[in-house]
Amino acid sequence: MKNTTAQLRILSIDIGGSSIKGTILDNKGALKMDYKKVVTPNPANPDNVIKSIKTLVKDFPEYDRISVGFPGYVRNGVVKTAPNLGNEYWKDVDFRQLLVTALGKDAQVVNDADMQGLGVVEGKGLEMVITLGTGFGTALLMDGHLLPHLEVAHHPISKGRDYDEYIGDKALDKEGVKKWNTRIKKVFKVLKTVFNYDYLYIGGGNSDKLNFKLDKNMKIVTNADGIKGGARLWQEDKHPVTHTAMATPTK
Repeated sequence: MKNTTAQLRILSIDIGGSSIKGTILDNKGALKMDYKKVVTPNPANPDNVIKSIKTLVKDFPEYDRISVGFPGYVRNGVVKTAPNLGNEYWKDVDFRQLLVTALGKDAQVVNDADMQGLGVVEGKGLEMVITLGTGFGTALLMDGHLLPHLEVAHHPISKGRDYDEYIGDKALDKEGVKKWNTRIKKVFKVLKTVFNYDYLYIGGGNSDKLNFKLDKNMKIVTNADGIKGGARLWQEDKHPVTHTAMATPTK
């Protein structure tokens, strides 16, 4: 059955270090069903992740397109790095084509923070999205359009440690909430200086642990808001950062 853009139903999936979440969206990002999730498999290699996604969506309503937020560097649907799933499993994996083959619908795959960014930004000026969770995710958007993804998480921030090591889950568990917040304040100063953003959105499971007042151009957002970016991703399909030719399902 062919659908116009206005009628599209989009399977939107967020892959995280601890769980894989999914829902069905309409073309404007409204939820057509409650979120469902499964535990991220261990090891989280491509075959196991695909199997988990198929388990997750087996009872979902019909959908026309697929949008996936992936925790790593992705270019044209091909994964380059996946530090929180296992780089050794994912280097140069065409995850988009694996999804198309497994689920039989065209797919787009972008970094998870990029997809969250599409779901939360206002579309005015230079907006930055960060996620505080297993690691540290970032996305940059100009006037609502994604800019090329930068793996800021792996740039050194302190004593040879990158952002993932400095403010990720392991650092939070080791150092405690008070010291973690001190580190977050330092990171926010760096981001403000380096990127000079108009607005900063803060997501991820650890964002609720922030214990200091945010600047007026900073805002905490939810993962639920972020997964709605799966609809915006298909509105972006002619933009140079996200556009790729339609994939063909293989039998």
